Amino acid sequence: MTAFEHDTVVPYKDSSLSKKQQVAAMFDKIAFRYDFLNRFLSAGIDIRWRKKALKQLIQEKPKMVLDVATGTGDMAIMACELLHPDKVVGIDISPKMLDLGREKLLKHGLSQRVDLQVGDSETINFPDHTFDAVTVAFGVRNFENLEKGIAEIYRVLKPEGKLVILEFSKPKITGIKQLYNLYMGKIAPELGKLFCKNKDAYQYLNNSVQRFPERQDFLNILKNTGFTNTSCKNLSLGICSIYCGVK
Repeated sequence: MTAFEHDTVVPYKDSSLSKKQQVAAMFDKIAFRYDFLNRFLSAGIDIRWRKKALKQLIQEKPKMVLDVATGTGDMAIMACELLHPDKVVGIDISPKMLDLGREKLLKHGLSQRVDLQVGDSETINFPDHTFDAVTVAFGVRNFENLEKGIAEIYRVLKPEGKLVILEFSKPKITGIKQLYNLYMGKIAPELGKLFCKNKDAYQYLNNSVQRFPERQDFLNILKNTGFTNTSCKNLSLGICSIYCGVK
């Protein structure tokens, strides 16, 4: 497996824990404010981004959907509402994020259709060819080994199954780029410190975005892993991107 600079970006530089362990601990710490800060920091645009990503799967009419790095279950719940599959499985390495997700499932009456499990993107606990579609929203940056995680997703997809990834990207437009760098590099970490007493988590967010192999570089990773019909669609002036690939 190829190693990428992104794989070495960690939340806590002085920690002896692996990236995976650090990310799990980080999300456990900020779980209680995660949804609020998502909405606040993106001014609610992240909801529209998720819907646009899931609409890439409408024609496929998937019956079994896997949501990797599901967090508090937003993408899994939205997949149920938009795609009407028989089952959605969400996996995440943060137990506390999943606990909050299960509370949401009860409120939405979806506990029978959505199953949230502790799970690792690099060792997905399902047989080959299980899922019709896999989604990842703002999670691939947190993979300890990016290519290994993508290869695992490929393994559990059925032939002709589709992968849809939603991830932050760096805008290229002059002016927007500078504003984005200011917001992500300075303002977001300070807001993270204010609202959840954890500046490191939102500094890590920026660092991981800056080093993520985005756009064509990421499409190359998908192709190298075996995906075909790959595509990248920029959203909101390039702040976010939707990546697709078919097994």
